[in-house]
Amino acid sequence: MTLHLPDANGTLRAYEPRTEPLAVTPGSAFTSRTVFSAAHVVADPYADVSPDSPAAVDWDATLAFRRHLWSHGLGVAEAMDTAQRGMGLDWAGAAELIRRSAAEAKAVGGRIACGVGTDQLTGGTLAEVRAAYEEQLAVVEESGAQAILMASRALAATAKSPDDYLEVYGHLLRQAAEPVVLHWLGPMFDPALDGYWGSSDLDAATDTFLEVIAAHPDKVDGIKVSLLDAQREVDLRRRLPQGVRCYTGDDFNYPELIAGDEQGFSHALLGIFDPLGPLAAEAVRVLDTGNTEGFRALLDPTVELSRHLFQAPTRFYKTGVVFLAWLAGHQSHFTMVGGLQSARSLPHFARAYELADGLGLFPDPKLAEERMRTLLHLYGVTP
Repeated sequence: MTLHLPDANGTLRAYEPRTEPLAVTPGSAFTSRTVFSAAHVVADPYADVSPDSPAAVDWDATLAFRRHLWSHGLGVAEAMDTAQRGMGLDWAGAAELIRRSAAEAKAVGGRIACGVGTDQLTGGTLAEVRAAYEEQLAVVEESGAQAILMASRALAATAKSPDDYLEVYGHLLRQAAEPVVLHWLGPMFDPALDGYWGSSDLDAATDTFLEVIAAHPDKVDGIKVSLLDAQREVDLRRRLPQGVRCYTGDDFNYPELIAGDEQGFSHALLGIFDPLGPLAAEAVRVLDTGNTEGFRALLDPTVELSRHLFQAPTRFYKTGVVFLAWLAGHQSHFTMVGGLQSARSLPHFARAYELADGLGLFPDPKLAEERMRTLLHLYGVTP
């Protein structure tokens, strides 16, 4: 049946939903790239909470979604910004998420890496920032997961110079039990991280970032770069020490960065691979055969959807991710921790639905259509 979707001008236009999903099947891990999906959390819709309350999580649905990602061969990047760290999920909730997801990964043989930050702090001294990082690093390492050292709002607020970053990260890398992933999240994802690595000049910040890695190459598995600047990522990965990977976090340019060039390529740690999981996995398996053109043919058409979900203000992309998970049947409702389902408009949702449906992302297109129709009715749109 025809849906009438509102555009950015508030005008309704007719859309004919797809009737068949894209044919993809679960499969084993990849051989040519290491690929993580940063995964969202599912809120408990029956919890009596306010936006200021600790997150109430539906653990069964949250873990089921991770099993879905693992079934397609993807790794799970847990307790990252996609899971609403600092935007509804506090450290206590993140610690519980890490423990539960790491145990589930061990049970099913899934790959997992977990975010280590300082979000139990709102400020503090460098010593307090170090201690907060250490507390979280211990939780991740005790769970058996790989650690991702996330960018810290508290460090950004406290550090006076690049030397402060060198001191804090050097301290953490020296004591890390296993090689970690270093995460550089740009201010488009979190405005509080402007000037990270000691400078708003990205060239100067890059030099400091590379200095941290060069001092401890044996403790750095890779870097996760989320600056939405493809050329800067390429330039940076070409300067990495031998054996240190680049995991793209560029949700605007990921196909070309993963495909790479004659001088190298990026692995992936992406929030957009939450809704794109099965399709992304299919594309990487094609790339595993050496068929770069086939990989690009599958993944390039997804960029329009990703750029839509991650449009400014980019930090609210989580709302679109959870919305698509609801339409796809991975959860029974469209509510989010912190009430973040209100962060995007009906025209934004309508376009996200149209683009995702066009890609065949919904396992049950009829269910997605019915849920989209329900949302339209809630906003007062009638057939």
